[in-house]
Amino acid sequence: MGISVSRVGGNAQIKSMKKVSGTLKLDQAQYRELEAFAKFGSDLDAVTLNVIEKGKRNVEILKQAQNDPFKVEDQVAIIYAGSKNLLRDVPVEKVKEFERDYLEFLNAKHRDVLDTLKAGKLTDEVTDTLSLVAKDLSAKYRA
Repeated sequence: MGISVSRVGGNAQIKSMKKVSGTLKLDQAQYRELEAFAKFGSDLDAVTLNVIEKGKRNVEILKQAQNDPFKVEDQVAIIYAGSKNLLRDVPVEKVKEFERDYLEFLNAKHRDVLDTLKAGKLTDEVTDTLSLVAKDLSAKYRA
């Protein structure tokens, strides 16, 4: 995440991506600031720790292998899970594994939800499904 100099910016995104990624840039900026601050202090409150932990997981979900881009609907689904802090029970080192399982499950069992996201729609039914699948799957990764 960096500062964009593009004149196109969000106009190039589908509506569902705009909705789920709306706070992502701000969240990541806050994470980077607190992460740097946390290096100097040991006593952090619960809110600060939550922001840092969420930021670590979001950094992981934003990574993609070179020459292996995600489909836009998969990006929207995983960014939704990260931005809503649905990965908080998943250890950072297991986030990529969770992401793979999450997207495989959605593609196998909820293709209609992904098709709706691809069409640019983010309905309550879609977000409920994304949340439920993420919560159920994250239980597998709890320590």
